[in-house]
Amino acid sequence: MREKELRLALVCYGGISLAVYMHGITKEVWRMVRASRAAHAGEPPADGTQGVYRALIEEMESLAGIRFRVLADIIAGASAGGINGIFLAQAITTGQSLEPLTDLWLTSADVEALIDPEAAPASRFSKMWALPLAWVAAGRSADSVAALEEATRDEVRTKLSHFVRSRWFEPPFGGATFTGLLLDAFDAMAQAEAGPRLLPDSQPLDLFVTCTDFTGHPERLKLNSPPEVLETEHRIVLGFSDHGATGTIGAMPELAFAARATSSFPGAFPPFTVGELDSVLAERDVAWPGREDFLRRSLPRQYAARQVDKAVLIDGSVLANAPFRPAIDALKERPARREIDRRFVYIDPSPGIKIRLGTPGEAPGFFQTILGALSDLPRQQPIRDNLDAIAARSQRIDRMRGIVTALRPAVDEEIEALFGHTLFLDRPTPARLVAWRRRAQTAAATRAGYSYAAYGHLKLSDVVATITALLYRVGGELGQQRWQRIRSAIEAAIAERGFGGTAPSFSGKESAATIDFLRTFDIGFRIRRLRLMARRLGEIDGEAEDASGTAAMREAIYASLATYLDRQRADDHLHLGMLVRQMRGQDAAPLLDALAKALDLTALDAATDERLAEALATVDKTTRRSLLLTYLGFPYFDTATLPLLQGEGLDEFDPIKVDRIAPDDAVAIRSGGAEATLKGIQFNSFGAFFSRAYRENDYLWGRLHGAERMIDICVSTLPATVRMKAGRVAAIKRAAFRAILDEEEPRLTAIPALFASLRVEIG
Repeated sequence: MREKELRLALVCYGGISLAVYMHGITKEVWRMVRASRAAHAGEPPADGTQGVYRALIEEMESLAGIRFRVLADIIAGASAGGINGIFLAQAITTGQSLEPLTDLWLTSADVEALIDPEAAPASRFSKMWALPLAWVAAGRSADSVAALEEATRDEVRTKLSHFVRSRWFEPPFGGATFTGLLLDAFDAMAQAEAGPRLLPDSQPLDLFVTCTDFTGHPERLKLNSPPEVLETEHRIVLGFSDHGATGTIGAMPELAFAARATSSFPGAFPPFTVGELDSVLAERDVAWPGREDFLRRSLPRQYAARQVDKAVLIDGSVLANAPFRPAIDALKERPARREIDRRFVYIDPSPGIKIRLGTPGEAPGFFQTILGALSDLPRQQPIRDNLDAIAARSQRIDRMRGIVTALRPAVDEEIEALFGHTLFLDRPTPARLVAWRRRAQTAAATRAGYSYAAYGHLKLSDVVATITALLYRVGGELGQQRWQRIRSAIEAAIAERGFGGTAPSFSGKESAATIDFLRTFDIGFRIRRLRLMARRLGEIDGEAEDASGTAAMREAIYASLATYLDRQRADDHLHLGMLVRQMRGQDAAPLLDALAKALDLTALDAATDERLAEALATVDKTTRRSLLLTYLGFPYFDTATLPLLQGEGLDEFDPIKVDRIAPDDAVAIRSGGAEATLKGIQFNSFGAFFSRAYRENDYLWGRLHGAERMIDICVSTLPATVRMKAGRVAAIKRAAFRAILDEEEPRLTAIPALFASLRVEIG
């Protein structure tokens, strides 16, 4: 049976107290990937929504004849989304449960638990006059409290009063208090029963969390005149990875560092410092053995200047509330062992018009203007630039596919003329594949004529860029200057040893030095060739009634592709890190030798030839002919597409689709978006901090909305020719909704009326 992975790259927005709602959503993402892993492992179905998801996946497999797996391997978040992303990543890589986290959210995400003990009001009358000030700043008035539900009005009024009467002109919430709560959450997860890792073997999980350097750090920029300028950079992205191995996404103090830093919402929490974390860890007698390495990696500028202890970090959503960019960059190192449906799924708890500056037609007030300028406006910029970048990438890939389809008849004709029709009756062997491949490469160069020189130089430049990027990541020292020094050293070493002071030759046929260099380092060419074969096999399978006969061929292609993809990951070459950091001047020759040995592409090529030759012998003659035409015709396709598509050529990625999870998108139960479902949006999104009932409400809706959208996203990966029966998806959603209500009703005791209403609405 064919296999297909639905891979999710999650981007989690900030949302202040709507973090509780997002916890409900991420819990359903976690349950979906747990259900998928268990299905692949042949384990018995679980209860609740996991059982519903398991049945859905099995039904899809039966309909499409494809074995599906759902996984989340990239997570990026800011502020409240950063916290939820961190805990979700920890659950995925360790197999720990998110269940203990729910009780902590419901109990501890309360103003009474978060207020700094030193900030508590001296009496219930202190600063009472300031209460209307908070309402004005939040775009509310006293009437807002009066309009609340009777069951929660007194609780909200009391806690809001406590919040406003806390420490004057200082953040009311305690930084060390919050850090302690985060550590408690990690402890609770670690102490609960854990299962297996939720990703396939060697599939890395990458986590990115944004925060803001309040004072900023200098970055050098190259210009024409003056040659160099200094700019102050405030954005920081904290990166974590489990490197495809069972264990943890990061040490607990490091994850607490990221969670506390990304959620230091201005005015509510004090800015975060390393000293705060050090003090909390010391009080708890918790060791942090990797402290220096983490700080060197995460705050390189401050560490180099010995200013780490003075670094002041605030909320990640101030400058990057939707951190798409690091998630997009992470796509470059993903393994591929089967067909991929890549999705970017962004979780936006309060979409649409973000800022309500008073009544339409009225000018905003004094405090509303300040609040919007200092916080809301920068945080709520639309994500059009990110989505445009993803769309442009997908359009380039679609364009490439169109070019390949248009070229195929002519390329097939060239290959048949070169080898003769009898070639495809022979049984391929590794030796024959090597000989045929080299003959086709030479013919493609000759037929391309003058244009082949441009292609060759572009390919060489791409290889140099790939080597530079790999060594830059391995070295771990950030900065534009460091990247340029590595590239200059690599170029000098290549010129000195490879081409003897002359330019590489691509005049119809590469020189011996050029061929040797490309055979040693051009991993991208191998990957593009296997990608093209995988796509061609997918087309063949799509046209066939039964694709079972190509299973061995598919396995051979993806197994070979995985070995090359693994070799271009920085994780595979961390042992070269010291050599990169110690490199001085232009002496990169020892480093190039070490990298060539680590890549060992000659051995990978031999193993790939063996694998492909054996698999080609298992398919029928028609399929073998089509695949051999594609394999041997690849140099023709690559010559045409690499220069046209900005050096990406037969790109390593399939088109990316984007999905959103937001209250506006989940309408199976109730329409109206956040206004009709969420309580946390009140008081400028601080609402859920003031009431346990509000948190229960938002958490429950988070699970319901998460379940609905995960089912939608999962079903959308079915081939266009396969459809579920009318009403079937709606029935699956109702089953998931009922499972959630049955599971949560005993725990969520503050909202009985909502449960009664939901059971009627769901039917």
